[in-house]
Amino acid sequence: MALFSKLFGAKPTVPSYPSDEIQINGHILRLTFFAHASIAIEYEGRHIYIDPVVGHADYENLPKADMILVTHSHYDHFDMAAIESLQRADTHILCDKTSAESFAGECYTMLPGSHAEPYADIKVDAIAAYNTSEHQLQFHPKEREDCGYVVTLGDAVRIYVSGDTEPTVEQQALKDMGIDIAFICVNQPYTMTPEQAVAAVKAVAPKIYYPYHYGQVDEPTDVEALKEMLNGVCDVRIRPLA
Repeated sequence: MALFSKLFGAKPTVPSYPSDEIQINGHILRLTFFAHASIAIEYEGRHIYIDPVVGHADYENLPKADMILVTHSHYDHFDMAAIESLQRADTHILCDKTSAESFAGECYTMLPGSHAEPYADIKVDAIAAYNTSEHQLQFHPKEREDCGYVVTLGDAVRIYVSGDTEPTVEQQALKDMGIDIAFICVNQPYTMTPEQAVAAVKAVAPKIYYPYHYGQVDEPTDVEALKEMLNGVCDVRIRPLA
């Protein structure tokens, strides 16, 4: 098939991954779930990739990125090979400080509290992401200034992607932002316990919650039990991100 494409100009088949189409506040979004912390948002024909990592998807054959967000510098979030597969000359790349320092090219350096408007109808706010439990501080120290992000689409839809974090005061402040969709991490021993994730979801108060980052570790998370713990709190959607 690849040879046929080269000889006759046929377009390669775009790989298929689990996805949700959501109509919210008058906008239609497509969320695509690759693996672990790698996801994508399609909005008004634009493609936003979050923490793309080679091995999680065939990025070479996916639509090129209008925007790429990197939450922090760990190997399961920051991968130059994946970014290079997705980027065009005009791709907007937003990285936390540590990832930006080793980025081979131009990018926006995002610090907790930073605000960026790469497009008139897309805004990005960086939210501090860090561990708070004494036995986990070495994984994501606050002083490294890792980021989660709130992506606002058309001033009408707000999506929170937590990055690697535990519950924080900065996260609690999101309740006033009107978060529509939240991707909040849950896995041990690096980020949140299910009980912490429940507390974070209650603090952020999204309409829809997707647990993510829950795979690829020695201690698997029972996401169905997590969903039951949030019964009546919000719409919890389990998707294959392990």
